[in-house]
Amino acid sequence: MEPQATRKVRLPLRTLALLLVPVLLLAVVIGVFLGSGGVPDLQSAAPVESLNIERYVLRRGSIDLQVRNSGPQPLTIAQVVVNDAVMPFEVEPTASLGRLARARIHIEYPWSLGEAYGITVFSGNAIPFGVDIPVAFETPQPSGRTFLGFTLIGLYVGVIPVFLGILWFPALRQLGRKTMSFLLAATAGLLIFLGLDTLVEALEAARGVATAFQGVGLIGIGAVSTFLLLEAIAGRESTGPSTEASQRLAVAMTIAIGIGLHNLGEGLAIGAAYNVGEISLGAFLVVGFIIQNITEGLGIIAPVLHYRPRFGRLAAMGAIAGAPAITGAWIGGFAPSPLFAVLFLAIGTGAIFQVVHQIGRLIRTDMGPRGLPMTVWAGVLTGMLLLWLTGLWIK
Repeated sequence: MEPQATRKVRLPLRTLALLLVPVLLLAVVIGVFLGSGGVPDLQSAAPVESLNIERYVLRRGSIDLQVRNSGPQPLTIAQVVVNDAVMPFEVEPTASLGRLARARIHIEYPWSLGEAYGITVFSGNAIPFGVDIPVAFETPQPSGRTFLGFTLIGLYVGVIPVFLGILWFPALRQLGRKTMSFLLAATAGLLIFLGLDTLVEALEAARGVATAFQGVGLIGIGAVSTFLLLEAIAGRESTGPSTEASQRLAVAMTIAIGIGLHNLGEGLAIGAAYNVGEISLGAFLVVGFIIQNITEGLGIIAPVLHYRPRFGRLAAMGAIAGAPAITGAWIGGFAPSPLFAVLFLAIGTGAIFQVVHQIGRLIRTDMGPRGLPMTVWAGVLTGMLLLWLTGLWIK
């Protein structure tokens, strides 16, 4: 007799047919609805059009708009107005856009540095779609200088603070068990705050996504699927032979990955803001980011303070947590995309909350049968307040 574990499941032909019957009937119903002459001809009283202006690029003497038809009907770009002046323009590849089609509108316009401009694009049905340029600023183009600049921004706000936080490792190892539990709870508080902040950033970025892409739904897909995927991976690792030290090291690595995804989103925001001239990355702001993000290094080392991970492993976790800020700054500075920004931020949200879930399991293991002690409550609250206060100072 074939063992139960190795027996192949065969789908009977009759079962397959029964599964397909509703699908085939549904196709018939849709065909009847679309092809029947008895269906009333329902027409909208006004044309339903929607045009997303996803990005503007300013070069000397010209403005380029990257647009997408996010409405259900074809759309024709008929007129462009800049600060109440009708301007000649060119559209590539064509002024007639099908659903979700993209185009580039090129406008020859002598804009002035630092000035504000309002641009309105009219469709063939005279429906306006506008975008504001709060500060005219020549869009950075890929070059060695700008590449180095965005790299330094990522180093300052991501890599350096994380490694400075990791330098607390030798001193914190001298603390007692109760203090260790407090630091682990504070790490959970830090990550809860980071997760909420990342979620808010994702929701804000979703406003710039074409309606057809359903930005909020995309956030749900990215966050939930990432959470469940990491949870499945953690579950498989926990079933294998492992020591407490290796489990805590795995949690520390997961924390580093979650923080790295958050820093990727932070780099995207900084790069995109600089791309349109809306941010002043002065010394005060950079110092503020360093103070806020130094706590991320503390979060990485908190689960492994009782153990002696190799220096190379600590350095790798620091790089995983901090270096994505550089990548984010590159993407946001050179090729900002609302759609990818939403997806990256959603993935970061799911990863961060999965890490919080893992830390909660560690805390519960440390507590044993006892209830939730005040140490944990104080630690979570301290971690959240720490990031809130530093954000209050720098934002």
